[in-house]
Amino acid sequence: MNRTPSARRPRIAVVLAAGQGTRMRSALPKVLHRAAGRPLLAWVLDAARAASCERILVIVGHGAEQVRAQFTAPDVEFVLQAEQRGTGHALQQVEPYLRTDPGHESTLIVLSGDAPLVTPATIEALAERAESEPAWGALAVAELPDPSSLGRVFANADGALGEIVEARDATPEQRAQTTINAGLYAFPAPEVFEYLHRLRATNAQGELYLTDAVTDAARAGHRVELHPLADPSESWGINDRVELAQAHRRLIDRHLEALMRSGVTILEPARTSIEPGVAVGRDALIHPEVSLSGTTEIGPACELRQGAWLRDTVLGGGVTIEPYSVLDGARIETGCRVGPFARLRPGTVLRAGAKVGNFVEVKASELGPGAKAGHLSYLGDATVGAHVNIGAGVITCNYDGESKHRTEIGEGTFVGSDTMLVAPVKVGAGAQTGAGSVITQDVPDGALAIARVRQKNLEGAVERLKGQRRARADSKE
Repeated sequence: MNRTPSARRPRIAVVLAAGQGTRMRSALPKVLHRAAGRPLLAWVLDAARAASCERILVIVGHGAEQVRAQFTAPDVEFVLQAEQRGTGHALQQVEPYLRTDPGHESTLIVLSGDAPLVTPATIEALAERAESEPAWGALAVAELPDPSSLGRVFANADGALGEIVEARDATPEQRAQTTINAGLYAFPAPEVFEYLHRLRATNAQGELYLTDAVTDAARAGHRVELHPLADPSESWGINDRVELAQAHRRLIDRHLEALMRSGVTILEPARTSIEPGVAVGRDALIHPEVSLSGTTEIGPACELRQGAWLRDTVLGGGVTIEPYSVLDGARIETGCRVGPFARLRPGTVLRAGAKVGNFVEVKASELGPGAKAGHLSYLGDATVGAHVNIGAGVITCNYDGESKHRTEIGEGTFVGSDTMLVAPVKVGAGAQTGAGSVITQDVPDGALAIARVRQKNLEGAVERLKGQRRARADSKE
């Protein structure tokens, strides 16, 4: 085959995602199971995109509608394999989706939808290997000490592919081989279809193996290059929940390694979970058992102490999150302190220098610069001004049984302990509420609001009550 470097063939990713995954023991299609916060298939699609594949064809079968529903992207085309008859049969299904007339040749990069650890660099290197003279195609291989049920790869005298033998069909001598088929291929199209059409189900599974087509091409004199993987984990296909957990941990570990090399301190990586979509700034300090997920962004010089759990949350620089605090959909500005044991729910905004302490819950509320809510309070649907002090046990009563209402607390206000603010209500700037008050009306700027019954001391009442209780108890005997 003659190829010129100036006319590189278009690269088309073909992702095999039709398998049922019976060993997962799940009604969910295998490729929709999640690792490191995302479906397995999402990792493969992103790797193909990053490797500059011009098109992405996803072959679906079991749970096809569920897969389509989750991946309705304009750059993804779905190909139905109505009857799952093996990987060779799956690749046959894409032929009608390709132009095979002269001048429209392409390189098919075949990926597995259940192999989330493949990297863009590997995809690019595999394609370049297949497109270089005198290669016809390329196959990724890995060295594993225990290949188990994976297909074995044997090279010929010049280092190219000799044959691939599936483990079920291998002899004991062939099973001793430790070079395995990584399940990643690059083929010329339409040329590969010549060998796909020759496939026959003469194997232990009664399936059409893609590996048989590759071996037939090699035996016909085509050079199929072997591309060793530097990281064998890229070959991991997920077949059960144990392997899913291993892939999840490997994806997390990759990201932790990258963060540490970028200037983030992670004290105990094995006890830390930071999803790959999370950004962490330089000189941040992450303690054990911290979990960061979703679109979370951690600013520079933040400290997240043991057990902090953050999802879709943004921290500015120099923020401290004390142990076992939960932040979900919150926005925290520079120099704030949260926790321990605080819960910030979606819509929470803390402006610069604000502090939320232990067992404080905040929802859909904004605390102004320097505002403090130190202990045992609930702030829901509230706007709290700058330098407000929220006493222990303060509650904004934001729900009347039918609708939510807002509370507004002006700048510099002191809200006394155990104050109930019955929304909608507004407490003016520089005002103060007496401890234990139930505030149902607006409080003017600078006013002191006290809403509680005058204290009465009933002399001797305690002993009288005790006597009454004893008398009732005696009458029941």
